[in-house]
Amino acid sequence: MIAQVVPILLAFGSNLGDRSGTIAAAQRELAASAGIIEFSPSPLRETIALTLDGPDETAPRYVNGVARATTTLSPHQLLDLLQAVESTHGRTRETRWGDRTLDIDLILFGGRVVQDERLTVPHPRAFERDFVLAPWIALEPDAVLMGHGRVADLLARVGDTTLPLSAETEAADAAVRETR
Repeated sequence: MIAQVVPILLAFGSNLGDRSGTIAAAQRELAASAGIIEFSPSPLRETIALTLDGPDETAPRYVNGVARATTTLSPHQLLDLLQAVESTHGRTRETRWGDRTLDIDLILFGGRVVQDERLTVPHPRAFERDFVLAPWIALEPDAVLMGHGRVADLLARVGDTTLPLSAETEAADAAVRETR
């Protein structure tokens, strides 16, 4: 039997440690993983932290990005792979929406809808998150979020608070990288 190849969209975030380096390493690992094909990451963006209580200007800022790829994995096999990569990079799950070394969300899995105790796809909050929408537009200007419409229209509605990575951000992350 020939495995079906399915287009996917992943979102990445990190607000602890070497944020951009961690995301880049995770993306390299995923791109090299069995069952992942044609991996294409967006430029990274920086945003304020979003907590259960809303935006938190006092928390460490996030670096975010998305990546398009195709996969021969099932949705749950892919979820297991994403969580293994998160774990490799020190991800812990003590506080919901808390600070983290790495977060990888499955935003889209082809045109499929998945909803069970482990996984909901399309991602239920992607349509309202500029830190997903802005890098997605940079990667795919005509993107459409299943069930919600054009990504450009969604971003116009929520507003874009993301910023391109500055030289200061890159230098700070590189300094963390060098202390390891």
